[in-house]
Amino acid sequence: MRFLKWIEVDGTEGYTSSQLFLYNYDLKPVEEKRRTWRWINFVCFWCADSFNINTWQIASTGIVAGLSWWSTWITVWLGYFLCGCFVTIAARVGTYYHISFPVSSRSAWGIFGSFWPIFQRVVLACIWTGAQTVLGGECIELMLRSIFGNDLETRIPNKLPSNTGITSYGMLCFFLFWLFQLPAIWLRPHQVRHLFSVKAVVCPIAGFAFLIWTLVKADGGGPVIRQPSTLSGSAFGWAFVNSTMNSLANFATLIVNAPDFSRMAKTKTSAVWSQFITIPVSFSITCLIGILVSSASTVLYGETYWNPLEVLSRFLDNNSRGARGGVFLIAFAFSIAQLGTNISANFLSAGTDMTALLPRYINIRRGGYICAAISYCICPWNILSSSSMFGTYLSAYSVFLSAIAGTVFCDYFILKKGYMILEDLYKANNSSVYYYSHGFNWRAYAAYICGILPNIVGFVGATKTHHVPEGATKLYYFSFFTGYAASAAVLLILTMIFPIRGMPADVKLFERRLCEEWQDVEHFDELFSKQRGDHLTE
Repeated sequence: MRFLKWIEVDGTEGYTSSQLFLYNYDLKPVEEKRRTWRWINFVCFWCADSFNINTWQIASTGIVAGLSWWSTWITVWLGYFLCGCFVTIAARVGTYYHISFPVSSRSAWGIFGSFWPIFQRVVLACIWTGAQTVLGGECIELMLRSIFGNDLETRIPNKLPSNTGITSYGMLCFFLFWLFQLPAIWLRPHQVRHLFSVKAVVCPIAGFAFLIWTLVKADGGGPVIRQPSTLSGSAFGWAFVNSTMNSLANFATLIVNAPDFSRMAKTKTSAVWSQFITIPVSFSITCLIGILVSSASTVLYGETYWNPLEVLSRFLDNNSRGARGGVFLIAFAFSIAQLGTNISANFLSAGTDMTALLPRYINIRRGGYICAAISYCICPWNILSSSSMFGTYLSAYSVFLSAIAGTVFCDYFILKKGYMILEDLYKANNSSVYYYSHGFNWRAYAAYICGILPNIVGFVGATKTHHVPEGATKLYYFSFFTGYAASAAVLLILTMIFPIRGMPADVKLFERRLCEEWQDVEHFDELFSKQRGDHLTE
């Protein structure tokens, strides 16, 4: 017991055990002092987040399928435009109520029912952290080879078994990048904006320098940007749809995460146009750079490299001092890019979610470090090397995230019209309108399952473990939309049949009106502590 008391997070004095099951400093509504993100910070955040290795390669799906580069780029624009719409919608609850996703989800799922979607996000964040750290380790590999010679790996004896999936040199680089990330995890959400401001400057400069360098070496753009589409009719249409939806599926985690950052917004509009415009523009530009560099690599090396790190590795074949210096700087920029991506999409979301699962003992910092430890323990290099379908499995996870997002959308915008009772989100008994049936809203769970069902056959087909009908595959192309819409529709119908508390009394269900108000939470701690004797029991 003394040990458990010792590891409690700061600020737990004066609260009951029941309160500490739902509340700590990182879960409470963000007061004005910490709401420091202006519109320019959201612009920098998305400009920074767009520059990463996954975004660089996103266009490869359409081009490999037979689309021309320009039609593929149109799908990228369209896909990320949709991402901008969904992020702006999802961010609204964080902007007005200054709360993160784990807290806002209690409204839809119930005080305890929210643990399931939160747990899903934790698992996905830990796996993605490992995968992104592997890519960051490859950046470190390039940097070390630039300094110590292209044959460095052969000069470091491999002491690991062949079935490990990684060499001693690879493990060293992975470990170095893993260590490189640890100080950044210490930053709290309202402080981390400075990291994204730096990344938003450094990474685009490196990306354009990489593009110019490659085009100059290749004397032009290469064959990929000159080849026409090899598809026509329905084949072209379905390839177009698949390429568009690929962008949206890869963004599912960030859509669900949106309130985690929008709660830091300084004003009502800080997180609106800054996200709606910046997301499609910044991500589409990064994809275009990836297309042009990959096309030029075909001229230089006789094959198309979609991974920018593979292009940089080939640049080191020219062992000149200038080439090594250029590769080092660009690889360093990519390592910054991977760091920023892990912070924004994984460490902060995992930390926020773990805080909600065990707020008495875990805050965002501890959650981030736990995520880092788990990401190492799962040996992500082994997962990547043993399964070529790893990326497909993770992208297919959007089937589950879309059902979560659709449920939350229906609850906030359609059922409750943006109306929330903040203090009830932190009550663990029937006095809370979000307690539902013993803390669980079974309607949300039914809606979630119904959101998954239309896509489950296509999901199995995407993993290529079983052959599925062509119709299921084509329906799966729209998996985010079908999951989102089906879960929202089912929750609406079930709530009409089985009414709930917490809906605004003076507003009709289908009335076009929002009841959300910018919340003053400066004295929320005092209000919350007063509830101890009246509403919460030990």
